[in-house]
Amino acid sequence: MSALKAGDAFPADVGFLYVKPTPETSDVLACGIPTKFDASAEFKDKKAVIVSVPGAFTPTCQNTHITGYLSKLSELKAKADVVIVIAFNDPFVMAAWGKANGIKDDSILFATDNEAAFSKTLGWTLGPRTARYAIVVDHGKVVYAEKEPAGDVGVSGVDAVLAKL
Repeated sequence: MSALKAGDAFPADVGFLYVKPTPETSDVLACGIPTKFDASAEFKDKKAVIVSVPGAFTPTCQNTHITGYLSKLSELKAKADVVIVIAFNDPFVMAAWGKANGIKDDSILFATDNEAAFSKTLGWTLGPRTARYAIVVDHGKVVYAEKEPAGDVGVSGVDAVLAKL
């Protein structure tokens, strides 16, 4: 597979690992058990946003990229059924990152693109890590898919994504 573009069907067999938010896993130190999120099945009848970043807790990802999504979460959720942030990090780190940012429910899922498997199929990686990109899927069809040029947060930022929802 190559990079996705508007009009493409979202591919089959895409899954991410995440720790499902529960009251028992709400503390940042609580681990939980990783579960597969079957993106292909979930996105067939929903409007979804995938935001990919190179790494949890890294300067640009934390201070510039994800904070935009957090600050406009109500606008996103008014237009999208699912918002999922993926990175190369394992599901425990991703869960901790979500909780460190105040997300203790499923308003935004923080998941791992395990071994960057999905990102690699798109050719959207930074070495072994996931690249910075955003994809909007509407009932199984890609309506927006853009990878950032080096070192920027523009086409994958919250304002670009909101404009496509």
